[in-house]
Amino acid sequence: MKHVLIVDDDVAVTNYFKVFIAQTGRFESTVVNDSRRVMDLLEENDYDLVLLDMDMPNVTGMDILNSMKQKQIEVPVIVLTGVNDIDLAVKSMKLGVFDYLIKPVDDDKLLEIIDDALEHRSLHRSIDELPSELTRKELANVDAFEYLPSRDPEMIRMFHQAEKLAASDLSLFIWGESGTGKEALARAIHNASPRRARPFVAVEANNFEADQLPAFVFGQVRSLSGTREVKPGFVEEADEGTLFLNNIEHFNYPMQTRLKRLIQTHEYYRESSARIRKTDVRIIASSTRDLTAPEYEDCFSRDLLYHLMINSIRIPPLRDRTVDITLLAEHFMKEQAKRTDKDIRGFSDEAVELLEDYDYPNNVRELKTVVASAVTKAEGEIIGPEALPRTVGGISSLRRRDGKREFEPRKLDEIIEDQVRKTVDYFDGKRERAAEQLGISIEKINSIMDTRDS
Repeated sequence: MKHVLIVDDDVAVTNYFKVFIAQTGRFESTVVNDSRRVMDLLEENDYDLVLLDMDMPNVTGMDILNSMKQKQIEVPVIVLTGVNDIDLAVKSMKLGVFDYLIKPVDDDKLLEIIDDALEHRSLHRSIDELPSELTRKELANVDAFEYLPSRDPEMIRMFHQAEKLAASDLSLFIWGESGTGKEALARAIHNASPRRARPFVAVEANNFEADQLPAFVFGQVRSLSGTREVKPGFVEEADEGTLFLNNIEHFNYPMQTRLKRLIQTHEYYRESSARIRKTDVRIIASSTRDLTAPEYEDCFSRDLLYHLMINSIRIPPLRDRTVDITLLAEHFMKEQAKRTDKDIRGFSDEAVELLEDYDYPNNVRELKTVVASAVTKAEGEIIGPEALPRTVGGISSLRRRDGKREFEPRKLDEIIEDQVRKTVDYFDGKRERAAEQLGISIEKINSIMDTRDS
C-alpha cells in the first residue's frame, strides 16, 4: 500500500484529505500540521508521495521544497494551496513539484493526478535502474526504433528511456536541435506504446499563423448561411492515439493555456463553441529551442514548460555522436540508391573521412540531404569526395592537410547562396521567414532558390 505524507497547518484540511485517502482503499497516510517536523519525517521514512501546502507558519512549503532539493530527497510532491500565485507555482515546479493545484480541488481530479505522480515515480525509478551498458537488441520493441539507426551508447540509452516512458500515458517533451529526429523519436514512442494501433498525428506549429492554430488543433464550428459547419481538429483526429506538437515555441499564450488545460484535464473546446469536449489523447511536444533560457521567460509559460519537462528527452546533435555518421550515411545511401535505381555500393575512405569531419548544423536531416545529393552525382559504384557538396568539404572546396582542414577562398555569391538555402531548410521551406531572418527581400530569396532548382 502506498504511503502519502499530508502537510498542512489547517487541521480541518488534513483531516479531510486523510479521510479521502483512506476511502480509496489504496493508500495509508501520515498527517503533519507542524511543518517544522516535515524534513525529519522525510529523512526517516520512505514516502511514496507528499501533498504539500505552501502558506504555513514557521517553515513554508517553499522552504521544504528547497530543503528536499538540497538533501536530494526524491519524492513526488503535489502542491495543494490556496495561494494562486503564478510565480510561486513556477518556482515550485522548477524545484521538481509534480503539480501545483489551487484549493478546493475536485476529488476525482486529485486522484487522477496522484496516480500520474506515482506512475511518474515508478517510471523514473525503472529508468534510473537501467544497466550502465545497454544494447539495441535488449529493447522490447526493437522494430519501433528501426528508423533511428544508431550505435552511440547515449542514443541507445535514450531509446531504452523512451521505451520505458512509452508504456505510460504521461505527456512528454522532446528537445533537440533542428534535424535531430524529434518526430522520428515521437513516432517510435507511439509505436512502442499501447496506443500503437491508434492514430499518430504530427503537427508542425510553424506551418500555421498564430491565429490559425487554434482552429486546426482544436477544431472549429462555423455558421454559414444558416448552416452549421463543424471542422474537427488534430486533437479529435488523434483521439486514443498520440498528438505530436513540434516547435511549440510558436504557440502564443492563449494556445499555451489551452494546451496546459488539455494536458491536465483532457478537456478542450472547438473554436466558436462553448461546449467542453473530452479526449483520450497523449501529448508529445517538442522544440528546437532551450525554452528555459531567459529570452523565453516573457513569451512562453513557465507553468506549462515545467509541466512538460517533468518527462523530457533530449536528443544530442549529430556532431556529439560522430560514431553514427557513417552508419546513417550508409542507411540513407541504400534508401536513395534504391529510390533512384542506382548501383551504389558505398563510400570511398576519403569521402567517409570528409563526412565524419563535417559538423552538420542541420544534423541528421542535413546528412540525409548530403547523401541524397552524392548518390545522384555519383558516376560509379563508390561515392568519392568529388560527389560530396562543397559545404561538406568536397574535393572542389576543402582539402585536408595533417588532419586539419585547409581554408580555400570561395566566391561571395556561393557563400550567400549556401546560407540562404540552409536558412530556408531550417524554416522547413518557409521562404518568407527565411527572408525575415536574413534581412533580405523575398524576391532575393526566390531568385537564389529558383536559379538552381530550375
